Amino acid sequence: MVALPRTEHAVARSLAETADPRGATGRALRTIGESLGWLLGAAWEVAPDRPEALRCVETWRAEGVDAADFEAVSRATTLAAGEGLPGRVWAGGVPAWISDVQADLNFPRADAARRAGLRAAVCFPLRCGGDVLGAIELFGGEPHAPDDELLATLEHLGDQIGLAVRRRRDAEALRANEARHRAMLESALDAIVTMDHRGRVIDFNPAAERTFGHRAADAVGREMAGLIVPEELRGHHREGLASYLTGRPPVMLDRRLETVGLRADGSTFPVELTITRIDVQGPPTFTGYLRDITDRKAAEAELRASRGRIVAAADAARQGLERDLHDGAQQRLVELALDLRAAEGRLEAGDLEGAGELVGAALGDLARATAELRELARGIHPAALTEGGLEPALRIVLDRCTVPVRLIGGAGRRFAAAVEATAYFVVAEGLTNVARYAQATRAEVEVTVVGGELVVEVRDDGRGGADAAAGSGLLGLADRVAALDGRLTVDSPPGGPTALRAEIPCAW
Repeated sequence: MVALPRTEHAVARSLAETADPRGATGRALRTIGESLGWLLGAAWEVAPDRPEALRCVETWRAEGVDAADFEAVSRATTLAAGEGLPGRVWAGGVPAWISDVQADLNFPRADAARRAGLRAAVCFPLRCGGDVLGAIELFGGEPHAPDDELLATLEHLGDQIGLAVRRRRDAEALRANEARHRAMLESALDAIVTMDHRGRVIDFNPAAERTFGHRAADAVGREMAGLIVPEELRGHHREGLASYLTGRPPVMLDRRLETVGLRADGSTFPVELTITRIDVQGPPTFTGYLRDITDRKAAEAELRASRGRIVAAADAARQGLERDLHDGAQQRLVELALDLRAAEGRLEAGDLEGAGELVGAALGDLARATAELRELARGIHPAALTEGGLEPALRIVLDRCTVPVRLIGGAGRRFAAAVEATAYFVVAEGLTNVARYAQATRAEVEVTVVGGELVVEVRDDGRGGADAAAGSGLLGLADRVAALDGRLTVDSPPGGPTALRAEIPCAW
């Protein structure tokens, strides 16, 4: 068996000379087959997507051997543990020999082997660290009894090839991890910037390009402080990095902070920043996750402003109510009291006729006070809305409008009081603006329920040009709708038409 040592040497050399681990198994398979004079070989490995099965990953056949059909069948076959020759070796972890595969009851490819003229077969495991990663099988053209020395040699070769398979799989896993990492960086919505211990940018993802206006190719290698940190903050950044590198406790690591970023055009904007140290060998490396919070800050400012407007509107409403009561009903009631006191004096003096006249005047004052209080209450919360719901209340508003208006749809059911009141005042304010400013000839009010929201729209054919931010009326409406987590929009191009639309969640 002089060929066996030569085969071992040839396999070892082929593995050592294969720079790319992906080609190691194929070269070793060819080297073994050619050195030992077998006709065909196949390498099997555990399927990545089916760890319970073996798949044929490489084949080799000697020159002049017509076995393409057998190779195709092998590549199309998956084997479970214990199934077929490779499955038996995978399950047992030791080499196996079949004197004649055409007569073996546990060889699923027997028909294809018969067509290819294959008889004897030997198979040995590919092992590494106690794991069986696959198997290699070799076929001859004649029946052959087992050869113990050959089996022992092949078992040793299987350990060498198994080590190469492990290296290849580790390299594939590393490439897959790197690809996933790169894909995560590429698809992230937040800006991700990585810098080394010198403060130089080493990674700049597409979101960072969009956020800061620098191309990654231009950003990598530059000092991060000078690239995206405003000038007034650069000293703090550099001092913090230098302090950390000398061993002092970190101040900004692993915390969510709000700071300011610098765009390529020199403009600054608010950002939310988190900095972490990457756990890699060598000098420290840091990754910053940055999010442009301009919109959030604007929303917070608008929320504060709307709250201020709501408070101011409430104060103004209370003052107006106080004034209306003082100038209207209160004066009537004062007059009523005076008339009744005067009537009392007349009665005491025996002047029944004069007392009767004063009581009549008091009753008139009382009726006028009652009417004024009723009118005042209607402005605060219409009685029709409380008693009949949104649709009857809206029809009263439409009847009072000086511009012809029709109601489309309607609200056939009751909603929460806050929802109904908000919808009512949207229509009331919208039609008031139509009558006063729009110069419209007709208007429409449409009320529908869409996707859990009450949608109220007031449309007119007037001159347009309405601005939701220009007047207190629409601003107050927007605040009222926003208080219910709704949205108010105005579409009013110059020349018209105008559409005032409120979308109010019905859960309220």
